[in-house]
Amino acid sequence: MASTAGVRHMKVGFLGLGAMGAAMATNLLKAGHEVTVWNRSPAAAEPLAALGAAVASTPAEAARGEVVLSMLANDAAVRAVILDGGVLDAMAPGTVHANHATVSVALAQELTQAHVARGVGYVAAPVFGRPDVAAAGRLNILAAGEPRAIERVRPLLEAMGSRVWPLGEAPERASVAKIAGNFMLAAAIESMAEASALVRAHGIGAADFLEIMTGTLFAAPAYQGYAKLIAEQRFKPAGFALPLGYKDVGLALSAGEAARVPLPFAGVLRDSLLEALAAGDEDVDWSVLSQVAARRAHLDERAG
Repeated sequence: MASTAGVRHMKVGFLGLGAMGAAMATNLLKAGHEVTVWNRSPAAAEPLAALGAAVASTPAEAARGEVVLSMLANDAAVRAVILDGGVLDAMAPGTVHANHATVSVALAQELTQAHVARGVGYVAAPVFGRPDVAAAGRLNILAAGEPRAIERVRPLLEAMGSRVWPLGEAPERASVAKIAGNFMLAAAIESMAEASALVRAHGIGAADFLEIMTGTLFAAPAYQGYAKLIAEQRFKPAGFALPLGYKDVGLALSAGEAARVPLPFAGVLRDSLLEALAAGDEDVDWSVLSQVAARRAHLDERAG
């Protein structure tokens, strides 16, 4: 988290208090900003209220400050809250909305047009990092939009993250970069899942193998973090829920189709994630792909 010394405190509305949103809003409060929060399930706002946040009864009520930040689950939720829930209508011309959700390129473009039509700034600001990273204020935050709008929200982004990565004036650029990054994460998880099944079939423990790989060839935080979950078979609580991973790989395929970019491995990943969902795995981390690879190899039957 960047230093907030000398930063002007702002009136901020924050919409969406899941594990990520709650952690992000908490860091805004710690930085001294005046935060009004809203969540579809009101109980999620209670810990923020205890920290000094005002609690709005509607999304529009939370949208009357200088800046609105939103961390919602998917395209449908963003559309329902931002476009159909009165948020844009409640925002005064000249204010700025920063959207932290991973949304489709098509919706990012639609949101840009809707904001411009109302004289409201729009910044696409999706984040890389799981809830523990968000809580520590160490998110990597992508940012695309008009330079003035980005600078307006930069102090808030810096209060929530370790670095802001500008990607130009077209907001959909940040959205597609986030989609592509999540596609790469899914590919990393799938490769570890399949490789672990392979070595297990030859008598090597997954934990031993993954410790070697993440200490040598793949000594990177993404591999190390997910390898630990796979080795420990620790899929709850979900840092990134399986349905969200399935959604994001679908967004990658849609973005590829729109730009005529073949993504053959994305199709493989989508089917693997769908197979996990078909097995009844909903409220688990998407690293549960390791169980899909193990089932395909009938490893439990061999062990028996």
